[in-house]
Amino acid sequence: MAKEVVTERPDLVDHSSRWSIDEVSRTRNRTQHSCCIPHWQIFVLAPLLWLLWSKITPHQRPTLLLSEASTTVPVDHVPNIGFPESVLRTWAQYAPYIPTADYVPPPSRCAISQVNVLQRHGARWPTSSAGTKYKVAVDKLQNIKDYKEDYLTFLRNFTWNFGADDMLPFGAKQSYEAGVVAFNRYAHIVTEDSPPFVRAASSQRVIDSAANWTAGFNSAGHTIKARVDLVLPESGNLTLDDNMCPNSGKGNAESGKWLAIFAPSITKRLNLAAPGADLTDEDTHNLMSLCAFHSQVTMAPSPFCGLFTWEDFKGYEYFGDLDKFYGNGYGGNLGRVQGVGYVNELLARLRRQPIRDNTQTNRTLDSSPETFPLDRALYADFSHDNAMVAIFAALGLFRQHRLPGRKLDPVNPSPRRTWYLSSMVPFSGRMVVEKLECTGSDLLATGPFVRILINDAVQPLEFCGGISGLCQLNAFVESQWYARQDGDGDFEKCFE
Repeated sequence: MAKEVVTERPDLVDHSSRWSIDEVSRTRNRTQHSCCIPHWQIFVLAPLLWLLWSKITPHQRPTLLLSEASTTVPVDHVPNIGFPESVLRTWAQYAPYIPTADYVPPPSRCAISQVNVLQRHGARWPTSSAGTKYKVAVDKLQNIKDYKEDYLTFLRNFTWNFGADDMLPFGAKQSYEAGVVAFNRYAHIVTEDSPPFVRAASSQRVIDSAANWTAGFNSAGHTIKARVDLVLPESGNLTLDDNMCPNSGKGNAESGKWLAIFAPSITKRLNLAAPGADLTDEDTHNLMSLCAFHSQVTMAPSPFCGLFTWEDFKGYEYFGDLDKFYGNGYGGNLGRVQGVGYVNELLARLRRQPIRDNTQTNRTLDSSPETFPLDRALYADFSHDNAMVAIFAALGLFRQHRLPGRKLDPVNPSPRRTWYLSSMVPFSGRMVVEKLECTGSDLLATGPFVRILINDAVQPLEFCGGISGLCQLNAFVESQWYARQDGDGDFEKCFE
């Protein structure tokens, strides 16, 4: 599919499409509800939604790119999809971007001198492989003529016409808004002669996310022009994807244990409602994923969501958390090492010194000032959730200190965990590393410091002696011994 660029200017929209731009560009307002959406609301919406949706074929969906739009973004907002925040966050890695805290400026004695942004692509269609599985589950339900529950009757008029892989208009919009936010916070450290340096992994949705980010940045400023400077092929050496460790495991075993606990009762309920469908627990999980994707396509509650309760989705959430924790995080033997290359790139930028790395980095690109400059004040990289989870783990973020063995239990979710993908790597989720120049005070020494924010939440950085989320640069660099030692032997295990 073509590049996605969003606009809030109605006169720039192709109105020949049945897609409602109002659904793409709604103002976001934080809702105050704390529980689930009643089933009856979804039932009321479903017929109207599918009357519209069934008439939209893939080639009719508009191509959108944000070139002119509002240059202000609400600080406190939840996407207006028709669900409260508590529901959206149960969608794990398929949740939309929602800030997890209000942005707090650095201390008054500190000035920002450099910023590194690492951002996930915006909301997308299901991948082609996942979409195939989702359709299998839908087909099983559609093959049944006699539904025992009314919440399934929408399937009689449902036509599968989903796209695959590419970014949605909503994803383009959130990427654009992120660029606006970046300009409003950090434009004072860049100049026309030294604009942001922007890289993207080569998946089209990642490139489009980077393009929309730069469009948002540019529209907010009009003089400093950002662009996508470098697209990194997702084959061979690359720090913005997780394809450089063939021996790394997945989180399937652990998440599978949890699926066998939370899904059977849901599967049984659905099979009673559609006798003969013979849904499996995997089908149930796929239908729950379809709720998250389809709601972000239509910007309204999908009727697929009406098949499940909020408690069902709490189980779904933990499935995603387990999958990434054991696949790319601390739970897998080779999870953290997949983020080492990016961490070493970050250290090189922070110190303005040539990179030292023998893992995922592209030696040719990273040795050239044209493709890996060390003199910029603002860098923005666009990536995938798997790679970002590995990078967080390589850095030492989100360690589960309060859990036995510091690991997520595959059969017993702990309320003491801090590993929630919806707060870590939602669509358009981001890590921002700020380098600060501070003058002395009772708490801080004079010199360079580092602060890390994940979706606007300041991280404690306890691994480098963080004070109010700030670490001296030298202490931060020293704390990254795992990356500086190329994964302490783990990278070689990727190929043994």
